[in-house]
Amino acid sequence: MSIRLKRAYDPPAPEDGLRILVDRLWPRGVTKQEAKIDIWAKDVAPSPALRQWFDHDPAKWQEFQARYEAELAENAEAVKALHREIDGKVATLVYAAKDVEHTHALVTRRVLERVRG
Repeated sequence: MSIRLKRAYDPPAPEDGLRILVDRLWPRGVTKQEAKIDIWAKDVAPSPALRQWFDHDPAKWQEFQARYEAELAENAEAVKALHREIDGKVATLVYAAKDVEHTHALVTRRVLERVRG
């Protein structure tokens, strides 16, 4: 399994494989046709409360990662279901955040890579 990351505002490419939107909200200004999303995995995105608390503040990054991993652990069935969808395939987690170093997609990929079954 190979999991890549890509912003929703970057053009889709054949090497993206299965394109999975991992945000609860659809990216502003991007049409569904342009995005070419195969799966919209709202269930594995950060909760609205966590997203609002984090507010893309790099100073909160460490704590955000811990809180988000805890949310994903509580939602293990959705994580396992997504893992089954991408197992053995090339997949790209698509997200809207501007900050590529402090995005929940990094945490999502890390958790998915640890899933067994």
